[in-house]
Amino acid sequence: MKASPADQEQLLRLQAIDTRLQQLAHRLRSLPQTAELASLAERDTAVRGRRAEAIGTLEDARTELGRIESDVEVVEKRIARDGDRLTHTSSMKDVQALEAELASLRKRLSDLEDAELVVMEKVEAAEAHVAGIDRERADLAEATATLEAARDEAAGGLGTEREQAERDRATLAGTIPDDLLRFYEDRRVRGGGIGAALLRQRTCGGCTITLTGSDLESVRRTADDEVVQCPECDRILVRTAESGL
Repeated sequence: MKASPADQEQLLRLQAIDTRLQQLAHRLRSLPQTAELASLAERDTAVRGRRAEAIGTLEDARTELGRIESDVEVVEKRIARDGDRLTHTSSMKDVQALEAELASLRKRLSDLEDAELVVMEKVEAAEAHVAGIDRERADLAEATATLEAARDEAAGGLGTEREQAERDRATLAGTIPDDLLRFYEDRRVRGGGIGAALLRQRTCGGCTITLTGSDLESVRRTADDEVVQCPECDRILVRTAESGL
């Protein structure tokens, strides 16, 4: 690939910005609040899981209570109906049958009301459990908001610096030929964030290997407008007056 020496030197300036962006990203990730926020997020995930289970228990209890309440309503209606029939009959046989049925219904109603009280307690306990979990989540949300504010304050200067660096990068990248820029980006991905390095005193600034022998002669013989790569790390080697060639 061919590129003017001036365009190749622009890669060094671009690399400097990219290195700075990497450093800023690392500092942002390393803010003490970042780890604490991650821990809070894990706790919130666990709490949400417990809440889902608690909601399931509450809904089951409410369903059971609804079923008992429906049964109570049916029995109460039958008691009212039989009581009405009892007051309007003169047949002793019917009276005896109705009184026997009413006794059975009242026993059934008493059992249902006892069961209803038990399930109501289950519902109240489940509601209290959900409310407790909700308070726990609210506390986590408050702690998270406080930490986020502290993180944002600490990161404010870093964020501003990053935004400026990103603008500078976009401006500089716009001055570099597309094919050279694509090649640099490819080398940068492969090179762990370093795509171009200065060759200073025959030493690659990317891997710090000093060129000797045939490798050095090959670089010396290469035209200035030819893009060369380090024979060791494969990054773009930018030659300047400091290269010692």
